[in-house]
Amino acid sequence: MGGEGAIHGGVRRRGLTFRRNDFFPEESFKSWGNYARAIMDTPWRLKDRVLSRSEDHTELVEMKARSNHEMKKTLKWWDLMWFGIGAVIGSGIFVLTGLEARTVVGPAVVLSYVVSGVSALLSVFCYTEFAVEIPVAGGSFAYLRVELGEFVAFIAAGNILLEYVVSGAAVARSWTSYFATLCGHHPDDFRIVVHKMNPDYGHLDPISIGVLIAITILAVYSTKGSSIFNFIATIFHLVVIVFIIIAGLTKANTENYTPFMPFGVRGVFKASAVLFFAYVGFDAVSTMAEETKNPARDIPIGLVGSMVITTFAYCSLAVTLCLMQSYNDIDPDAPYSVAFSAVGMDWAKYIVAFGALKGMTTVLLVSAVGQARYLTHIARTHMMPPWFAHVDEKTGTPVNATISMLAATAVIAFFTNLNILSNLLSISTLFIFMLVAVALLVRRYYSSGVTTKGNKVKLILCLVVILGSSCGISGYWASSDGWVGYAVFVPLWILGTGSLWLCVPQAKQPKLWGVPLVPWLPSLSIAINIFLLGSIDKDSFIRFGVWTGFLLVYYVLLGLHASYDTAKGFESQKSSVDVDKHWNKVEEGAKGEVPLTPVTTH
Repeated sequence: MGGEGAIHGGVRRRGLTFRRNDFFPEESFKSWGNYARAIMDTPWRLKDRVLSRSEDHTELVEMKARSNHEMKKTLKWWDLMWFGIGAVIGSGIFVLTGLEARTVVGPAVVLSYVVSGVSALLSVFCYTEFAVEIPVAGGSFAYLRVELGEFVAFIAAGNILLEYVVSGAAVARSWTSYFATLCGHHPDDFRIVVHKMNPDYGHLDPISIGVLIAITILAVYSTKGSSIFNFIATIFHLVVIVFIIIAGLTKANTENYTPFMPFGVRGVFKASAVLFFAYVGFDAVSTMAEETKNPARDIPIGLVGSMVITTFAYCSLAVTLCLMQSYNDIDPDAPYSVAFSAVGMDWAKYIVAFGALKGMTTVLLVSAVGQARYLTHIARTHMMPPWFAHVDEKTGTPVNATISMLAATAVIAFFTNLNILSNLLSISTLFIFMLVAVALLVRRYYSSGVTTKGNKVKLILCLVVILGSSCGISGYWASSDGWVGYAVFVPLWILGTGSLWLCVPQAKQPKLWGVPLVPWLPSLSIAINIFLLGSIDKDSFIRFGVWTGFLLVYYVLLGLHASYDTAKGFESQKSSVDVDKHWNKVEEGAKGEVPLTPVTTH
C-alpha cells in the first residue's frame, strides 16, 4: 500500500507525473460494475466508516509510510515561532483593520482584536496538545480522525482546504493592492475591470497569479529554505511594524477616538468574527510537526509564543491607525498607507506598502507549506486521491499537493473580491477550531476499553449541553438585544462544563504537554468560536452550506468508497502479517521442543 503511485516496476517516480491508477486505484473503481456494487453498498459502508476512529500509531507510522519518502526533520522552535508570526501577520492587519474599523466597529476595533486573540489563543492550546501527541502533517484532520471519526474529519478537511485556498486568494489580492500603492497608484489600478461582470467577481487580478507562482517554486524547493526566507522577511516586517507604531503615534490625535464605540458592543463582536481571519495561519504551523526535531519542546514554544507576539502587535497597530485618522476617513483597501498620506507623511506610505508586501509574502509562503501538508495527509487516507500524497525523494516536500493547492488559489484570487473571501474564511476557521476543542475533550475523557458505559453517556450529555448552550448564546446574540437568553444559556454552559469536570474522570493524560484547566479552557474555546459564528452574515453561511453539501456528495460518491477499500485492504494486510508472525513463533517453538515418543497401544 505504501508503494502506490510511487515506484512501479522499479522505475523511480517523480512529482507531477501521472500513471494509471494514480487517482482512484481502489477496487471499487476498477470497473463500472465494481462501482455500481459499491454504490449499492453505500449504507453499510457508511455505517462502517462514519464513526470509525483512527489511532495515534496509525497516523504516526502507517499513514506516513504511504508517502513513500519521509519529510525531513529540520525545524526547531525558533523556526516554528517565526513561521507562526510570518503566517499570521499579513492581510488581516493591513487590510481588514481598515475595512472593519470604517464600516462595522470604529476605534473599538482594538477590542475586536482582543476578543479574536483570546479565542485564537484558546485554540492554540488545543492544537498544541494534539501536535505534540500526534506530530504528523495532517494537523487538525489527523486529530479529528483519531477522536471524532472519519466522517467528521473529512467534512472538517474539506473546510480546511477551503480555508487555505480562500485565505491565500485574499492575501494574494491584497498583495496587488499594496503593490499598486507602492508604485504610486490607486489600490485597484492594476486590476482589469470587466464591467459586464458582477463587481464582486469582475476585478481581475493577474498580478496575484504571478505572486502565487513564485511562492509555489519556493515552497516546493525546500521547507528549511522556506524557513530561512520567512525568517529574514519576518524580521524586516516586524521592523516596519515598529516604525508604523512609533511614526504613527507621533501624529496621534485623541479626538479621533471619539466616539470610541460608534456601532455599539454588537459592532465589536461582529468585527471580531471577521477579524478572526487575521489570526488564521497558526494552524499551518501545527502541520509542520512532522518536520520538527523535538515536538514536545518546540511546538508549545513556537505556537504559543508566536500567538502572544502577534496579538500584541495587532492591538498596537489598531490603536495607532484609529489615532491617526477618524474611522470615517480610513481607506478600506490600504488603510495604513493612506493614513500616513493624510497626516502629511506621504513618504512613509512607501515604507508601509513595502513592509505589507513582505508580510503578505510570508503569509502566502507559510500557507502554501501548511495547506500542502494537510492535503498530503488527507490523501494518505485515500479520501482524496493518493497522487496528492507523494513526497518527492530529493526535496522531501509534497510537490503534487503544493502545486495543486496553489493552482486552485490562483483561480479564486484572479476573480473574487476580498470582502466575500474574508467572511467565508472566518466561518470555516471558527467551525474547525470548535471541532478541535471538542476533539480534545473527547481525547481526555474517552478511551476505548477504559471509559465505562456510564461515563461515556455522561460525557455525551455534557458535550450536548456545552454545544447546545453555546449555540443558544450565539443565536440569542444574533437575534435579540435583551438579557433573558444569557440568564438561561450561560448557567447551562457552566452546568455542562462543571458536570464534566466533577462527574467524569479523565481517561487519558497527555504524555508530554497538555492544555491547562481542562475542561474549562477547551469548553470556553467551543463557546467563543460558536459565539463568533453567530456574528457572521447570512450569505456567508449560505456559501458555507453549499460547500459543505458538495463535500457530502463527494464523500458519498467517491471518498467513502476509496477510504473503505483502503481500510479493509490494510486490515487484511495487517491480519496476514499477524498470522505470519504467529506461525513463525509456532515453528520456532516446535524446533526447540524435544520430540515426543509415540505411544503404542496393545
